[in-house]
Amino acid sequence: MSRHRRRRLFGTRRAGTWKGNEIVPVSSMDDERSLVPVPFPVSLTPEGDDGEAKEPDADPEAVAEPSFVITLDASNFSETVSKHDFIVVEFYAPWCGHCKKLAPEYEKAALVLSENDPPIALAKIDCNENVNKEIASKYEIRGFPTLKIFRNGGEDIQEYKGPREADGIVEYLSKQVGPASTEIKSTEDVDKVIVDKKISIVGIFPQFSGEEFETFIKVAEKLRSDYDFGHTSNAKLLPHGDETVKQPIVRLFKPFDELFVDFKDFQADAIEKFIESESMPIVTTYDNDPTNHPFLVKFFDSPNAKAMLFFNFSSDNYNTFKSKLHEVAKDYKGENIKFLIGDLDASDMALKFFGLEKDQAPLIIIQDSKGHKYFQPNVTPEQIATWLKDYAVGGLEPYRKSESVPEVNIEPVKIVVAKSLQEIVFSSGKNVLLEFYAPWCGHCKKLAPILEEVAISFENDADVIIAKMDATKNDIPDEFAVQGYPTLYFVSASGKISQYEGNRTAEDIINFVNNNRDGISQPGSPDSVKDEL
Repeated sequence: MSRHRRRRLFGTRRAGTWKGNEIVPVSSMDDERSLVPVPFPVSLTPEGDDGEAKEPDADPEAVAEPSFVITLDASNFSETVSKHDFIVVEFYAPWCGHCKKLAPEYEKAALVLSENDPPIALAKIDCNENVNKEIASKYEIRGFPTLKIFRNGGEDIQEYKGPREADGIVEYLSKQVGPASTEIKSTEDVDKVIVDKKISIVGIFPQFSGEEFETFIKVAEKLRSDYDFGHTSNAKLLPHGDETVKQPIVRLFKPFDELFVDFKDFQADAIEKFIESESMPIVTTYDNDPTNHPFLVKFFDSPNAKAMLFFNFSSDNYNTFKSKLHEVAKDYKGENIKFLIGDLDASDMALKFFGLEKDQAPLIIIQDSKGHKYFQPNVTPEQIATWLKDYAVGGLEPYRKSESVPEVNIEPVKIVVAKSLQEIVFSSGKNVLLEFYAPWCGHCKKLAPILEEVAISFENDADVIIAKMDATKNDIPDEFAVQGYPTLYFVSASGKISQYEGNRTAEDIINFVNNNRDGISQPGSPDSVKDEL
């Protein structure tokens, strides 16, 4: 995944921070921590009163069972990985609830896979240990648990994207060590490769040799953790498509839209782009059907702009809305915008993410590749195409999620919301220390009394404001790169922005404010914000 700065639906994704922040997950949908709520129904709620998972009561009589999972650390990681043609490594943290749930399943799978021919090695590394954090940073670990597959002594690395229960882990990894593409010689082979509700890619070749075949196998090796690949010389065995294929073809089977698509360009990059493009529906469905989950993951993880229509699927105009959105989506195919249709009964998390209410439905919202949002409530089917055209030509005003501005704001630490951020932080002519926090974050809770102490120390200083913003309920401006909680930024009276990365003690924070503040409020600034608040 690209490491360059990019706003996405899951927040701004960059390398995780290790200064006590909650680590920001990127690719795994079951990670313990999240910068923002994941907008479809999977459990991400941190466990325990302090935002961390609770330890089970220890049994003093218990005797440790022998482990088949290899324990890695900074001293043996590289050496161990380099000795294996294939090894799976779990990057975990002891406090992570999802890691604890995975542990017994991972151990069971390790036992079974140790008897595989050849054996498949499973390993783990504790990323909470200081000596191991450099390794976690090297492999861009931003959430727990993260599993990676290392091939060829660590030369090739892939994300593990399989199940997290023992039987599923065994089945998934057994396929991963076999051939990247399965030869299809019978209808039984077809049933193994082309599975209902999944994406499957089959190469059709007159003979299994030559440049086209070799390119196909290379692509299969690269993408094998995402898709099932097969190859055949007998197109008549396949469920769809021309049975008399005379030249090499890549045929992609999918459980939506036109059901299959053929592709004849055998440049590796072209095949990969074809698979990526065609493996998503023209319109992704967001409902309670678990078979749609993989396509939701791809939709929300896409860097493209996203247009999402939410309404009640049980309404009389369901077919009209669905038909109209499909019609519009086809017009925009290839225009770097993806479409989704969502049922209100399944979309609570998405609506919460965007700060929307069900009584605004039918509603349509767009989030562009820079994170800017555009919103239209109470939309009709006839308005969809026109509204999309207005967006395409830049004719819409961005929408920003925000809590209401508090009527009373007299506590030492002032409350900032998206609607009041410009006034308090950028236009007040004050020196402002702003905390971005999440209500469930344990580190934020520990910082709260310290921040209040800092605020009290500046109560009689008209040029300084100590403030906080709930980043789960307010959109974060582009000026601030928030990659974990809590994150503190200082905006001087003259507008200079700097991130606080020191120790979280009142003394250190106070010194930071005094060292970075401007001496006086800026000329022409409004009356004291503190007085107004």
